[in-house]
Amino acid sequence: MKKPSSLRSAGWFSRTGKDGFIYRAWFKKQGIPHDELAGKPIIGICNTWSELTPCNSHFRELAEFVKRGILEQGGFPVEFPVMSLGETIIKPTAMLYRNQVSMDVEESIRANPLDGVVLLCGCDKTTPALVMGACSVDIPTIVLSGGAMLTGKHRGASISTSDIWRFSEANRMGKMSDNEMMLAESGMCRSDGHCAVMGTASTMACMAESLGLTLPGNAAIPAPDSARKVMAQLTGREIVRMVEANRKPSDILTRAAFENAIMVNAAVGGSTNFVIHLLAIAGRVGVPLNLQDMDTFSAGIPLIANLQPSGKYFMEDLYYAGGLPAVMRALLPRLHGDCITVNGKTVHDNYAASECYNPDVISAIDEPFNDMSGVVVLKGNLCENGAVIKPSAASPHLLEHTGKAVVFETIDDYKARIDDPDLEVDEHSVLVLKNVGLKGYPGMPEVGNMGLPPKLLEKGVTDMVRISDGRMSGTGFGTVVLHISPEAAMGGALAFVQNGDLITLNVKQRLLHLHVDEQELMRRKSTFVPIDLGYTRGYTKLFIEHVLQPDEGADFDFLKGCSGADIQRDSH
Repeated sequence: MKKPSSLRSAGWFSRTGKDGFIYRAWFKKQGIPHDELAGKPIIGICNTWSELTPCNSHFRELAEFVKRGILEQGGFPVEFPVMSLGETIIKPTAMLYRNQVSMDVEESIRANPLDGVVLLCGCDKTTPALVMGACSVDIPTIVLSGGAMLTGKHRGASISTSDIWRFSEANRMGKMSDNEMMLAESGMCRSDGHCAVMGTASTMACMAESLGLTLPGNAAIPAPDSARKVMAQLTGREIVRMVEANRKPSDILTRAAFENAIMVNAAVGGSTNFVIHLLAIAGRVGVPLNLQDMDTFSAGIPLIANLQPSGKYFMEDLYYAGGLPAVMRALLPRLHGDCITVNGKTVHDNYAASECYNPDVISAIDEPFNDMSGVVVLKGNLCENGAVIKPSAASPHLLEHTGKAVVFETIDDYKARIDDPDLEVDEHSVLVLKNVGLKGYPGMPEVGNMGLPPKLLEKGVTDMVRISDGRMSGTGFGTVVLHISPEAAMGGALAFVQNGDLITLNVKQRLLHLHVDEQELMRRKSTFVPIDLGYTRGYTKLFIEHVLQPDEGADFDFLKGCSGADIQRDSH
């Protein structure tokens, strides 16, 4: 056990003289007895509760159970807020602000008398942002996810976020009325929690658990289940033990842990957003990880979690079937079982005895739901630094395809023309959307799974090859190529695609090729004029100037690496 004098918080509360007087006196004004500040570990609860983040609307209650666990174990809890990102609410896109939240978290932890921290994560960007920030300080840290909402219901059928894309296409075709859409939306979100499918939020929860940053079983417990509150209380206990053992993110987040996370993501059919966020976290802790690793360690890992959007079931079903522990138990022969996790036990020790209760939801690894899984990294003259596709969510007949480009220069151009009956497009065409990348939008919105032209929907076409430098919601699906790097706004090859150009996608060969000869491509590049979005001040200007491309995690160039917990100036 740590001696009181060795606690980081002792640098505040054990001081004598004016500084110690000020630290203690102003803390005591909250009704805190002196002995609470005399050698107890001070545990921060980093809370992303906000009424503007509906997925995290239950976090104030969840924090109370964390506090209970901290107090039981002899720590002293202090809750603090950071900027919260509501994926469904924030404009222009929550991704624009992920790095800002990570800075908020990092500086809040470093600047305050905290010996350990519990990260309350839920909606998509809150998990990577909080983990990125906490890793940059590297004091004992544990993640608690908010959990998925209950499965939605509409006219006797189970629905969730992935159905939004289906409803939207039906509505555009006139097959689903606005009133019917409203009825469906009223049945979609039946409880607290984030999306009920394996979207980005649940992918991030699985990422955190597979990295070893949570207690076993955290990822899949539904938000309204009483087990989520129990998990919160146990998490509060565990962070105090972590402080006593001085177990930090740098002890847990090894190269092997990242490889485990990639394999688990493949097995559960996780979001393509996983790629960007995992690379960013690796960059913060100095673990060498690159885009190609996402393909290398996904290869040979089949889809064993039968979850939407790649499969049939919902997160609630995954929990009842055994949760992520059952998935990781099936993967143990391929995982690095000796990786240490937050509770001090190895991955093998945590998951070896886990059971699967429903093989329709979690299959055996030798009898998978789909041999195609994970994230495939594409290369070619159209994406010199890479692009990604999620084959388990794509149409098999389009995984090898050549078609003529139908080009949209911006998202506004797409919205203006996609419904035009005179648009020159057929089912063999390749829809190309430019300038929706990190710098060009800015922020890289989830618009990559473009809605199809109504005149093709009416013919029964349900999928087309779609290519962009944007992202796709983890709840989305289709044969969608994403994260093209360099992006169009930086003068990447995507910027020079013209209507009628032939494009080949060959997933088996990991190829994305523009059939334009090098001389013609150079001629087009010579006329390139960078897009000017007119941002001259503030955070968005900083973002555009310093954000790295998606193959580097889309972090800021000046945030890579870990600054640690030391404070250069520590007195008043």
